[in-house]
Amino acid sequence: MTIAAVSECHTEPMSRAGPGVPSRWIARWLPAVRPGGRVLDFASGTGRHARLAREAGHEVLAVDRDTTALASLEGTGIETRSEDLEHGRWSFAAERFDAIVVANYLFRPRLDLLATLLAPGGIWLYETFADGNARYGRPSNPAFLLRQGELARATGRAGLHLLAFEDGFLPAPRPARVQRAVAVRWPFDPERVPLA
Repeated sequence: MTIAAVSECHTEPMSRAGPGVPSRWIARWLPAVRPGGRVLDFASGTGRHARLAREAGHEVLAVDRDTTALASLEGTGIETRSEDLEHGRWSFAAERFDAIVVANYLFRPRLDLLATLLAPGGIWLYETFADGNARYGRPSNPAFLLRQGELARATGRAGLHLLAFEDGFLPAPRPARVQRAVAVRWPFDPERVPLA
C-alpha cells in the first residue's frame, strides 16, 4: 500500500504559524510519531515544537546554539543541549530518534547526517524557506533557501520514504516561500498515517 501524498506545486495558499506558535504542518504530522517516542527538535529556538511533542507524551531533546532560548524550556521536562549545529562537533552519531523535527532552519552540509539519526519506523518532519523567499524578506541568502524540489530529493538520498511534500506560498502572518516534507524510515506502520 502506498501512502504518499506528494504535490510538487501547491497552488492554494498554505498557512504558517506566527512566532512561538507551532507550525500547522508539524502539528498535523506529529501524531504519526510512535507513542512515547524520542523526538529531536533540531535548531529548536525556544522550543515551540519541542513543547508540542512533550505535551503529546514524547521524550524530547531540544538542540540549539542559543542558550537563552533553551533556558526558556527549563522545568518543562524537555532535555536541552546547546551546540553549534554547523561548525561544532557532531555529538549525535550514536543516538537514534523516533522523530526529527526541523523548522525554519537549513544547513546543507549536515542535512544527510541529520537524516541518519532517524530510527527504523521513525518520521522526519521538515519545513523551511525556499527559493523566492527573498521577495518577502529574510532569509534571502540562497545558502538558507531550498532549491526547487531539494527537500524531496534529500529524503530519497537519505534512504527515507517520502510521504508528503509541499512547495508553495504562505500568505500569513508573514508572507514566505517554503518547502515541507514528511518522510519515514522503513519499516513503518502505514496505519499511523491514515490518508484523509
